[in-house]
Amino acid sequence: MREAAFVKQNKDKWLEFESILKNKTNIDPDLLSDLYVEVTDHLSYAKTFYKNSNTERYLNQLASQAHQNIYKTKKEPKNRLISFFKTEFPLMFRQHHREFLITFLVFAFFSFVGAYSTAGDGDFVRAFGLSDGYVNMTLENIENGDPMAVYKEQDEFNMFLGITLNNIKVALFAFGYGILFGVGSLYFMMRNAIMLGSFQYFFYQQDLLWESARTIWIHGTIEISVIIVAGCAGLVMGNGMLFTGTLTRLESFKRGVINGLKILISTIPFFIIAGFLEGFVTRHTEMPDWLAILIIASSLAIILFYYVYYPIQLHKKSKLTIELKDIVEV
Repeated sequence: MREAAFVKQNKDKWLEFESILKNKTNIDPDLLSDLYVEVTDHLSYAKTFYKNSNTERYLNQLASQAHQNIYKTKKEPKNRLISFFKTEFPLMFRQHHREFLITFLVFAFFSFVGAYSTAGDGDFVRAFGLSDGYVNMTLENIENGDPMAVYKEQDEFNMFLGITLNNIKVALFAFGYGILFGVGSLYFMMRNAIMLGSFQYFFYQQDLLWESARTIWIHGTIEISVIIVAGCAGLVMGNGMLFTGTLTRLESFKRGVINGLKILISTIPFFIIAGFLEGFVTRHTEMPDWLAILIIASSLAIILFYYVYYPIQLHKKSKLTIELKDIVEV
């Protein structure tokens, strides 16, 4: 990118940031830190492509001034963990809603592929979806009059612990495969989606679609959702290698890894909740339909609120805060 185009593209941000620093606008320290990171990224880019230019000197001065302000005003929150889940992560995740949507669409598409393939080939569920052992065990449970008996084989706590750890391991794989330029995470989503689609269609073939869905999705709503989020984390890391923007490739990759890890960390509480539901609640297949539907609907609402609605609203609020403060200063 030519220097003039680079300046034209970013000068409004720089002037806004300079105004905040010059007028000592009372701005949230974390937000100030985010703006500082963006300016230092631009400075790094300018040092690489416009060495010893006026642009580099201006950004260097702006970054130095910002650095002093941040370390004078930024205070560590009393509870860093609460701050992360309440503000830091949702604001960051809003920037990656596109990757989240892509991961979800890939997962949804290949779930239908798995169901369609099972409908066309009865052996598909054994070859590409579930193992022979699992299919045979499920058929045996159906014959014994308890299709969902698999959720009652272990005691509650051991099942909760085992499922939670296994799901976190799956999430780590979904994220880790992102090192293959994001394609690995999408491939991981594809495999798991095909398994899910073939699994659900298998129960449809046994005339047990509703019974399986109302049982499995008690824990599966949160479990599958955050596996998709973990896949999104891998895609974010992969995109950091491919799409550098104004950053150097190394800086872009570092940011992709950090943001991907933050996304991955956000899934841990939800995996614990999903594990609890699978270990302690799903096994109660005798519960009325309305209760199962309530749990499933509530789980979906929580996921949509935290990963979609809340980040959008928080982003709008933080953006409006900056704009209003600029108006007041003027």
